[in-house]
Amino acid sequence: MPARTFRSSDDSDRSYSRLRAARAGLTACAGLGVAVLVPASAAAQNGGTTYVAMPKPSKIACVSSCESKTAVRGGGAIKVSGKQLSGVSKVIFTGGRGTNDNVEVKVDPASDRAIKLKVPMGARSGPLMVWAGERAQAKTKAVKIMPPPPPVKNAELTPSSGPADPGAPPLETGTSDTKLFYGERGGVEFRYRVGGAAPVKAVVTLARQNDGAIIQTWEAPSVAPGTIQSIRWEGQTTEGVAPEGRYMFLLSVTDGSGAVARSAGVDNPQRDAFDLWHFVFPIRGAHNYGQSGARFGAGRSGHTHQGQDVMAQCGTKLVAARAGVVKFKGYQGNAGNYVVIDLDDDDRDQAYMHLASASPLDKGDHVYTNQFIGPVGDTGDASACHLHFEEWSAPGWYDGGSPFDPLGDLQAWDAYS
Repeated sequence: MPARTFRSSDDSDRSYSRLRAARAGLTACAGLGVAVLVPASAAAQNGGTTYVAMPKPSKIACVSSCESKTAVRGGGAIKVSGKQLSGVSKVIFTGGRGTNDNVEVKVDPASDRAIKLKVPMGARSGPLMVWAGERAQAKTKAVKIMPPPPPVKNAELTPSSGPADPGAPPLETGTSDTKLFYGERGGVEFRYRVGGAAPVKAVVTLARQNDGAIIQTWEAPSVAPGTIQSIRWEGQTTEGVAPEGRYMFLLSVTDGSGAVARSAGVDNPQRDAFDLWHFVFPIRGAHNYGQSGARFGAGRSGHTHQGQDVMAQCGTKLVAARAGVVKFKGYQGNAGNYVVIDLDDDDRDQAYMHLASASPLDKGDHVYTNQFIGPVGDTGDASACHLHFEEWSAPGWYDGGSPFDPLGDLQAWDAYS
């Protein structure tokens, strides 16, 4: 007969005390509806406890930038209806599995039955977590979130239509591209020209539309009319790589009389705007992901597949998914012509195999995001033209790291590239 473990009498007394306290708490809650007892540390400064009503969301409807009654574009707005919502302090767009794509929005409900909130530019389809406290949370059904309207292509200088005081000088602005892949050569360029007859003070602000954060500001105390001014940004902040999302340049000028002209309103999602992405999809042509044998972990003779095969015609252009330094380059019987890149500002390595010919890059070369690294091929142990793509955790490729399934990353990059 297996031995049994018994609590000491002190343990029993403590358990009984906890049971009585719990019963007392339940009695105190009677008639108040579903509620949560918040620990004293989270309660008022008097050290007591307080009750937070469990939110009960029941319906989500699109309010603006709607694709349908229940589908919304990033940057639009939705309404969450239900009961006991007045205590909600934030809503989390949970996206897919894991927490990497979670986006949090602070809210202050106007009533107990409805919350209106803006959908962040970077939010992805998935349930919402309606949060009123650590123990007062409720998850909604999945919300379909479509990409925000793309920024307007405005590479050439064009007259702006932003707010302006009477008599303020006219403005022209332009932004070099609507997408910036972190690590691209040259970054993104904003240009502007001021009309009028006298110099003005100019301030250019880079704002992140996802949350309204001001990323960087450039000031010019005296800008001559008719001259083209230029500013470049490469996707970094003082804290490192800027988060993915939509950014926009905002120009404000003040003339000698104090009249102010602005290039656009901060809530304009398209004027002089661009989307920042950390990676680009490496195959620049038609492609598909093959069958089950192309997947990470598929069986191979004597080993398992350590990457994802992406099928494409031989000769299709391959580019670096992320800037970095060439760690290895060569030819191997299984891999064929291959290149391994140690990424900038990221702890992983990425490997590209079966290139049709040797890469023009050499070991030690720095490569930019979106830079040509070679053509798709079928060299080495390959029965068809394709890219064999690997991602390895730190410290890197056959250097103590481990390969992991890159399919999710590839599909994500493919969706926006």
